[in-house]
Amino acid sequence: MPGLKPSARPARPDKPPRKKRAVNCARRRLPPTRRVTHAAAHCPGCGAPRCGGTPKRTREVIELPPPAPVVVAEHVYLERRCPDCRKRVVPPAGLPDAALDRQRLGVGLVSLIATLREEARLPVRTIRWYLRTFHALQVSVGASVGARRQVAARGQAALARLREQIRGSPGVHADETGWREAGANGYAGIFCTPTARYFLRRGRDKGAVAEVLGADFAGVLVSDCYAAYDHYPGGKQRCWAHLLRASHDGRVAHPADAALGARATAGRRLYERAVAFASPDEPARRQAEAAFAAELGALCRPYREADEAAAPQAPLCRRLLKHLAELFVCVGDPDVPPDNNAAERGLRHLVTCREISGGTGSAE
Repeated sequence: MPGLKPSARPARPDKPPRKKRAVNCARRRLPPTRRVTHAAAHCPGCGAPRCGGTPKRTREVIELPPPAPVVVAEHVYLERRCPDCRKRVVPPAGLPDAALDRQRLGVGLVSLIATLREEARLPVRTIRWYLRTFHALQVSVGASVGARRQVAARGQAALARLREQIRGSPGVHADETGWREAGANGYAGIFCTPTARYFLRRGRDKGAVAEVLGADFAGVLVSDCYAAYDHYPGGKQRCWAHLLRASHDGRVAHPADAALGARATAGRRLYERAVAFASPDEPARRQAEAAFAAELGALCRPYREADEAAAPQAPLCRRLLKHLAELFVCVGDPDVPPDNNAAERGLRHLVTCREISGGTGSAE
């Protein structure tokens, strides 16, 4: 019939199956904190009073309690005199469970300011507006900045534990991005695992790697092909995302070069085969790792001494040959990813802040 659509679309044989979600995104009901009962008190027909009843349906309404005003606790220290020895006694002024050092801001308030600034990325002005509007609390700019400094000082022990956790992990992702501080150029680096991220600002040299990983780190370092990571003596996996992007850019810049296109296609297919390889046998994985490296080396060696003007793919081929032993570690060790996306995702919020502010005024 004209205009009648089929009830079911025909299956496409070339369409891959839909990826199963790791988490069900359907709406889930929360456990109720209180229950409100609705029932008719009288019959609408005869007006007789009604009581009892059975549940027919339920409806969930999620709401927040009204903002609580600030709580100001005045701690009074009484002096008492011993009737026997006549000694005067005053309790110590410290309040470790209520406030840090001699500050008037409580631990919970300091934690809230630091969380809103560092995790929510809110400006100091917006944090002050929030405290003033919802909690009737006036906090100065200096107090807001001082709260973050308190958290930073108290967090040094936790920071040291994070660094030790990273040093003890079997694999670490590393990356860096430009970051100006007090008008001077520099780099903000990240060293991360699936459960920890460690940031620091240093020069773009090997000193950051030695400072964070130390001399006892024996895991695999996943990074791009920057020379600052070359000195690490342990296992290294170079990021394939950077290499494939460089290959694609070369193909776009030279669309008429058939040799460049053929090499780029062969390199991409070799990468896809390497990523798809899986075996429970470790000797078989190590053998496959060497085989993939030998195949890529044979693909790139004809361009080792080629001129860039005659063969635009020559610089990329020389880079691949330089790091040939570090490109397929992911085949021999399935726990090592073939790219450095984890570190790039960890740096994303810093890149966003840099595009807005251009950097920071000081180390603090």
